[in-house]
Amino acid sequence: MLNITLPDGSQRQFPGPVTVAEVAASIGTGLAKAALGGKIGDKIVDTSHQITTDSPLAIVTAKDPEGLELIRHSTAHLLAYAVKDLFPDAQVTIGPVIENGFYYDFAYKRPFTPEDLAAIEKRMTALASKDEPIVRRVLPRDEAVAHFKALGEHYKAELIGSIPDDQDVSLYREGAFEDLCRGPHVPSTGKLKHFKLMKVAGAYWRGDHRNEMLQRVYGTAWATKDELQQYLTRLEEAEKRDHRKLGRELDLFHLDEHSPGTVFWHPKGWTVWQEVEQYMRRVYRNNGYQEVKGPQILDKTLWEKTGHWDKYRENMFTTDSEKREYALKPMNCPGHILIFKQGIKSYRDLPLRYGEFGQCHRNEPTGGLHGIMRVRGFTQDDGHIFCTEDQILAECGTFTTLLQKVYQDFGFTEILYKVATRPEQRIGSDDLWDKAEEALIASLRQSGCEFEISPGEGAFYGPKVEYTLKDALGRHWQCGTIQVDFSLPVRLDAEYVTETSDRRHPVMLHRAILGSLERFLGILIEQHAGAMPVWLAPVQVSVLNITDAQSDYVQDVVNALQNQGLRAAHDLRNEKITYKIREHSMQKVPFILVAGDKEKAAGTVAVRARGNQDLGTMSVSEFISTVTQQVQAKL
Repeated sequence: MLNITLPDGSQRQFPGPVTVAEVAASIGTGLAKAALGGKIGDKIVDTSHQITTDSPLAIVTAKDPEGLELIRHSTAHLLAYAVKDLFPDAQVTIGPVIENGFYYDFAYKRPFTPEDLAAIEKRMTALASKDEPIVRRVLPRDEAVAHFKALGEHYKAELIGSIPDDQDVSLYREGAFEDLCRGPHVPSTGKLKHFKLMKVAGAYWRGDHRNEMLQRVYGTAWATKDELQQYLTRLEEAEKRDHRKLGRELDLFHLDEHSPGTVFWHPKGWTVWQEVEQYMRRVYRNNGYQEVKGPQILDKTLWEKTGHWDKYRENMFTTDSEKREYALKPMNCPGHILIFKQGIKSYRDLPLRYGEFGQCHRNEPTGGLHGIMRVRGFTQDDGHIFCTEDQILAECGTFTTLLQKVYQDFGFTEILYKVATRPEQRIGSDDLWDKAEEALIASLRQSGCEFEISPGEGAFYGPKVEYTLKDALGRHWQCGTIQVDFSLPVRLDAEYVTETSDRRHPVMLHRAILGSLERFLGILIEQHAGAMPVWLAPVQVSVLNITDAQSDYVQDVVNALQNQGLRAAHDLRNEKITYKIREHSMQKVPFILVAGDKEKAAGTVAVRARGNQDLGTMSVSEFISTVTQQVQAKL
């Protein structure tokens, strides 16, 4: 008898080999209909998979994460099926699952148009409705190569040719279409109902820019109609919040091909930047950090000592002068160690905290650049703490508390915490790693944080904590980090004098709260849909006149606001007041003040808050008090 153990611990017996589908049917017709695959241990298999030995088994349905993975994987192949059906001379390449969906790369004689995309999606729907079985077969490698060459699918043949010749390969057929695939797949095309094609982009064959350019068709797929609609709604909202679009509309910044991957900040955008930087500067000052400033260019020999020249050179901008090679710094850490090394440091000086708004440059590939979220030139709120092993716990705990306060001030209340522990390839003794990991975990526990452990994902030089923000759309942004480093102080000969007059290397804690300021500002813009909190808004108050008769009064009001430290501007144009109000509302100014003859005579202003809120008439001093309170409260 064959014993199958189900997730609830119960067992079912069968006289001989049994498929996943048969097990599901033995449990109930509803489950048999819903089954998309099976999970044997950690392995996901087709419903047609035959079980020949005693095994644990979970039936995978659309309600399971693995089920959604199966749906997306199978929908990618349905896309390829539809493309081949509509464009027989197109060649198929690869089609993996990605976050929220899938893509498939095609070689075709011309670019796919939006009309093509609509036609492909329509054909996918028609093919899915036929509910054709998806059937697996296995061929020897060389036979599979010959099979795809005969079909004119040279890219597939090349892929299979790279597989060792002693290995068999699996193929999946649905209707008239057969594709190379490891699987698994849903049992039939009828299981694929809730999908949408999103866009077409270019992609190099095998990711190599020296190869042919292919067409990458992106799509999304979900288990239910509601989930699909919710996702499309989130995308619409994300598009409205796109920082690149808002950057142009609100005149914050622009990007220019004269300097790809860097940001041209306009006056309004730079005002927001300065508010963020000055806020962080106060955080440094109030928490025992000494601000420092290192040079942009450092000699090759330093980067050789840190290991960057050997391991990271492709990502560094380099130059030379007078027969010496230099690199623009991709990070601030080595500079801070060089500062630490000036003069003798004692154990009494530790912990020593340095902070820098350090501009860094990394030669990111063009395809990876994204607005101000992923750039080549960026500024980090970079900090390094030099301490003893026994000080790691206290410093990490203090840092977490500080980070939480900063994020809250910027309007982020949901934070995810992850501890990345020792990788297989590492430096330092196990005792040292034990102490560092225990300190990081204990610091989070002391702060009352729930966290995940990511085994083996620490850096080679030490473990770390990653702090991830959750924004208004539920997206995750990893910003903050604190990393324990046993290596760099050793590599660069940083030492301090101990209580016994010995020399020891300090532990170096790399920490950032915001990370890249460019990226964080992009996150902020999207979080608030461009409607920045009052304390961050580039223009906090716009003062508008109704006729020329109030021009002098409006100027006086603006002066009074500016004298109180508020960012105020006037609009004295000879335009209708409704037009001016609408225009300033579109600029997402927090407060719009309107002055006519009545307000001028009474020394008051009519106040409109963002979101078309009419706050009535106030005296100028009353309004200043209201706004000042909001600024102080970080509202």
